[in-house]
Amino acid sequence: MRIAQIAPLWKTVPPQRYGGVELAVSNITEGLIKKGHDVTLFACGGSKTKGKLIEVIQEPLYELTGSFSWNAISPYEFLMYYVLAEKIRNGEFDLIHNHLGYQLLSFSPLIDIPIVTTMHSSLEPDFPYLAERFKNHNYVSISNAQRELAPYLNYVETIYHGLQNSEYEPRLSGDSDYYLFLGSLTRNKGVDIAVRAAKELGIRLFLAGEFRETEKDFYEKEVDPYIDGKQIRVLGEVTTKEKNRLLRGAKALLFPSQWKEAFGLVIIEALTYGTPVVAYGNGAVPEIIIEGKTGYIVDNYHDFKSKILEVGGLSRKSCRKEAEVRFDVSVVVDNYIDLFEKLVKGNTR
Repeated sequence: MRIAQIAPLWKTVPPQRYGGVELAVSNITEGLIKKGHDVTLFACGGSKTKGKLIEVIQEPLYELTGSFSWNAISPYEFLMYYVLAEKIRNGEFDLIHNHLGYQLLSFSPLIDIPIVTTMHSSLEPDFPYLAERFKNHNYVSISNAQRELAPYLNYVETIYHGLQNSEYEPRLSGDSDYYLFLGSLTRNKGVDIAVRAAKELGIRLFLAGEFRETEKDFYEKEVDPYIDGKQIRVLGEVTTKEKNRLLRGAKALLFPSQWKEAFGLVIIEALTYGTPVVAYGNGAVPEIIIEGKTGYIVDNYHDFKSKILEVGGLSRKSCRKEAEVRFDVSVVVDNYIDLFEKLVKGNTR
């Protein structure tokens, strides 16, 4: 099949640092290419693919604007629609795989090939009027939990994220002297819960993630007092290479997320290195972690602390095995191919 992959323009595909959506798009794109499909990636400058790359803008949108904006559609996105329209007019694609959200669907009456939109958000629709208007289009959810955010959409499949496990060398034996929190240093992510637990338990904890100015007051009151630079250290937003080293070496990943995350890609990144996870059971967590095998799922602070001390008894080999069986990119891509073939044969718009 000839497939157009439409990526957000905020960051490169794959991301140079943090970027869960961009990593997922990259994994799907390269997996489809490996299976012999003709894939064109529409993304910002600096992106990389073994397929065809259309650089819609010369650099990431974040670099052009200096900040993220969730309240409006960026004018730069119209360049995406323009370039895509030219390719469609020339008959270059059999299907469009959209990761950009609802706005692309505004042009669907002018497009005579199937469009399927993978939802990546962990929040209710940013543009509810668009979601309601376009509810009958084809949507893929990345977890069953995600569907609760907009249950009225026409979900044609749930397909989990995946990783190229062969590129991750696990650590299947040996102990570690630190735990890891990896994510934005925000209240939603539960970073305050992680540092408090670490302090009370006397364990070493590394915090790797982006500091957000909008949560400065929260951070200064609820997180910073626990940071001593020795037992609990802040590493900031790390590179992909450093992130992988930290995940591989950790005793466990702490994931006390307090909101209903649609997936939590960092969980399967940990599992593929053999690193178990202790997490609050919000969002998609119960769909990813197998209780007592690849981690522990809790619903309160007391149990969170308790399970942190027990996590060393879990098998790192079991964590890696589950990552290979359930969350390898080959599994993800096969699911997408099955769906794409159905849509193309039925020419379902």
